[in-house]
Amino acid sequence: MPSFRALPPARLRSGARGRIDDAADAKKIHIPVARAMVDCGVYCDGVRLPGKYTHAAALNKVHEVEREGGDAFVWIGLHEPDEHQMKAVATVFGLHELAVEDAVHAHQRPKLERYDQTLFLVLKTVTYVDHESMANARQIVETGEIMIFVGPDFVVTVRHGEHGGLAGVRKRLEASPSTLSLGPYSVMHAIADSVADTYLDVTDLIETDIDSMEEDIFSPHSHTNIESIYLLKREVVELRRAVSPLAADLERIGSDHHDLVNVEIRRYLRDVLDHTIKASDRIASYDEMLSSLVQAALGKVAMQQNVDMRKISAWVAIAAVPTAVAGIYGMNFEHMPELDWTWSYPTVLALIATVCVVLYGTFRRNHWL
Repeated sequence: MPSFRALPPARLRSGARGRIDDAADAKKIHIPVARAMVDCGVYCDGVRLPGKYTHAAALNKVHEVEREGGDAFVWIGLHEPDEHQMKAVATVFGLHELAVEDAVHAHQRPKLERYDQTLFLVLKTVTYVDHESMANARQIVETGEIMIFVGPDFVVTVRHGEHGGLAGVRKRLEASPSTLSLGPYSVMHAIADSVADTYLDVTDLIETDIDSMEEDIFSPHSHTNIESIYLLKREVVELRRAVSPLAADLERIGSDHHDLVNVEIRRYLRDVLDHTIKASDRIASYDEMLSSLVQAALGKVAMQQNVDMRKISAWVAIAAVPTAVAGIYGMNFEHMPELDWTWSYPTVLALIATVCVVLYGTFRRNHWL
C-alpha cells in the first residue's frame, strides 16, 4: 500500500487541497436555511399564528388552514442567502430557477416578471450616507436590493445590503389585520410603499446638499470644488437608475395582472406609483441642476484663472522696468550717458521706483492687483 511519503510533493499538495475544498463545499451545502432566515410567519385572516416555523413547516401549516376553510399565507424573509439555501426555499415554494438565480446573485435593475401564478418584483433600496461636508464625502447614496416572490399563499422576500430591513414593515402590517387580510399582495404593497418613502426622504437630503453646494459656488470669495459636484452627480445618476424603472413596473402590476392582484391592492399601488414618479421627477431635476452647477463652476474657475493671469501680467510689467534699466546699464560699454555723473546712480533708482509706483497705482485702479 503506497504511503503519502512516496507521492510527489505537487501531487500531495493537490490532493490535500482537493480534500479541503471538498470539505468546504460539503460544509457550505449543509448550511441550513435558518442561517439566512430573518423571520418566518404564518398569517390567517390577517392575524399571525403563534409559534415558530421552518419554511417547509410554515407552508404545510398554510395548507392545513386552507383545508379547514381558512385563508392563510406565509411570509418568509431571507437576508443574502447562498445558492443552496435559496434552492431549498425554491423547491418548497416552487420558485422559477431564473428568478432564483437573480435573487442569489443580486445586482439587478428594478423589474417585474411573472412566472405562472408567481410575481417576482425587484426593488432597489437606497439610504443616505451621512457626511460632515461635501469636500470630505466619498459616498452619498448607498444602494441595496429587495426581491419579492409573491404567490397565491406565500411571500418570499430576499434582501441584499445592510440597510432596508423589513422588521418595521412587518410590525406595521401585523398591527393592521385588515390590511394583511387582503392577502400576500398586501405585503408586496407595504414593502414597495416603504421603499418609495425612502426615495423621497433621500431626495430631500440630497436637495440640502445641492443647495449648500449652490451657495458655495455663487459666493464671491469661496473656493470651488468641482470634484464634489461630480461626486454628487454620480450619486444622483445611481439614484436615478434605482428609482426610474420602478414606475413602469408598478404601473404594469395595476394594469396587466388583474387575475392575481385584487382591486384594493391596485388602488394602494397607485399611491406608491405617485410617490415613485414624484421621486423620479425630483431626481431628474437634480441632474439638470447639477449639470448647470458644473457649467457655473467651470465658468467661475475660468474667471479665477483670468484674475490670476492679470495679476501675474501686472507684476511682470512692474518687474520689467528695473530689469530693462539694469540690462541697459549692465552692458559695460565705455561711452554711455551719465556714467561719470555723481548723481546718476540715485537718479536711476529714483526713476525706477517712480515708474514702478505709477504702474502699481494704475493696475490697482483697473483692479488688476
